[in-house]
This record gives sequence, C-alpha cells and structure tokens, in this order.
Amino acid sequence: MSRPLLRKSSTYTIPTIVAVVSGVGLIFALLGDGIWDVISWLAVGLPLGIAAWVWGRTASLRGKIR
Repeated sequence: MSRPLLRKSSTYTIPTIVAVVSGVGLIFALLGDGIWDVISWLAVGLPLGIAAWVWGRTASLRGKIR
C-alpha cells in the first residue's frame, strides 16, 4: 500500500514547502526587479498569511466555544 506524500510525513512537509518558497522569494528579491519584486513579496509574505489565517480560524473557533 502506498500513501500520499502529505499523509506519510505531514509533520515536516508543509513547513518545508513554506520555508523553500520563502527562501526562493528572498533570492528573487536580491536578483530581480519589476515582476520579481512582486513575486518575492508574495513568497516572503506567505508565512505571515498562513499565520493570519490560522489566527482568524482559531479566533472564530473560540467564539463558538463560549
């Protein structure tokens, strides 16, 4: 039986992808101009976007519990 990649090692897969995308964004910021700046801002802002999404989701769950 084979499992999907995300099920097999879900503990490290998503954080590794986020880290690689952020690192690529930093490289784009150093090497490119114009559209590369936009791509780098999106890539570097990915962890912040994920944190805001998780925070909003947990805040809505806390409202349902009370």
